Amino acid sequence: MFADIGPENSFTEIESLCMNCEEQGVTRLLLTRIPFFREIILMAFTCPHCGWRSNEIQNGGIIQEKGVHIELAVGPEDMNRQIVKSDSGNLRIPELDFEIPSITQKGQLNTIEGFLMQSHEAISAGQDARREIDPETTKRIDEFLERLDKCRQGDMPFTVVLDDPAGNSYIENPHAPKEDPKMKVEHYKRTDEQNWSIGLQSDETAEDQALKEFQEKKSETGNYAVGNFDAYDGAKEVMVFPGNCSGCHLPCDTRMLNVEIPFFKEVIIMATNCDSCGFKSSEVKAGGAISEKGKRLILKVESPEDLNRNVLKSETGTVIIPELDFEVTRGTLGGRFTTVEGLLTGLRDDLKGANPFAAGDSSDASSRSLYAQFIDKLALYASGSEKFVLILDDPVANSFIENPNAPDPDPNLTVEEYDRTFEQNEDLGLNDMKTENYESDKEGKEEKDDGKDES
Repeated sequence: MFADIGPENSFTEIESLCMNCEEQGVTRLLLTRIPFFREIILMAFTCPHCGWRSNEIQNGGIIQEKGVHIELAVGPEDMNRQIVKSDSGNLRIPELDFEIPSITQKGQLNTIEGFLMQSHEAISAGQDARREIDPETTKRIDEFLERLDKCRQGDMPFTVVLDDPAGNSYIENPHAPKEDPKMKVEHYKRTDEQNWSIGLQSDETAEDQALKEFQEKKSETGNYAVGNFDAYDGAKEVMVFPGNCSGCHLPCDTRMLNVEIPFFKEVIIMATNCDSCGFKSSEVKAGGAISEKGKRLILKVESPEDLNRNVLKSETGTVIIPELDFEVTRGTLGGRFTTVEGLLTGLRDDLKGANPFAAGDSSDASSRSLYAQFIDKLALYASGSEKFVLILDDPVANSFIENPNAPDPDPNLTVEEYDRTFEQNEDLGLNDMKTENYESDKEGKEEKDDGKDES
């Protein structure tokens, strides 16, 4: 249904009502696929009676597993950065207290300057008529438009915040695949309200559907525990609990198992496999207490045996490859339990699919060439053709690289422990966490409050 974009693509014409003159116009639909991006639906409406035209882009692919929150500090040199704002994306400029909600300028591929120009034109429309009716409000709007125009011309630095619960919006990274020092990208789990806003839930909530699945399922034979958490033995059984697939939204099972890694700690592996659409997802979380110190693992990869070492990268781990000046910050890849080769292959595949501005008409030749060279270099490392250094830095020491000589030292693996900084503890939420004498503090606070009430 979705073919790669090209001049030979066919489109569909549908008669539709013009909202400007209420006559019949024509909407053209094109279902296509942008390489290294995803499936999209292009819609173009024209009215032969009044000349009204409108264009819109809608995502034709699946909703991503997590939402995305992007913050970019914009300077004069960034005005031509491209932005993909899906129909669920929300764009804000905090310095102006200005917001482009998901219902306006939706489904657009534009530059930062283009979004600001469209907003300026939409807000300034009708100012002449408004000036005679409400001069005070008109004056405030003029002041705002002046500040908006300063941002557009690059005379005033500002921040663009793009939030999309569906995870289908992007801001171009001209430094890709390296990290952009001006841009911060976070992936988050959607709330129930956000799931409702993007149409993931029907009248029956996910909790109701899961409860129905619990009641319908019967305990299976073998080492499986279905929905019975009280009787669950994590060391021997695989826990199976129902939920909804993030790809097709139909019911599917998630399996969870506790695994003890020798000379490390206990980890929890969760895997989801949808029989309806074939969607697969896996996640690894470290169990046990948070370590007192962070840990930095430095591995010299010099042979195929090093590529076969098991690697656990937790959600808080950062992957660094010094030879490429490449760093994958924490939270980007989630938790993964794989090999060194698998980690490099996963990085390469994620980089090829996660940067839509690195290929096609939206990128220049030099950017495509540099990006291709970087991907090819990762492929060489994954095949064992070149030596390199892999650094896994985890402030809570939940990441692991296998030592085949354990418990003896490994000449190719260096383990460094370090004290976390205040900023790292703050980012992890540890500064406000109290694990000792919290009951006595609570009782003292209650007695203090009671004394205030009596007085």
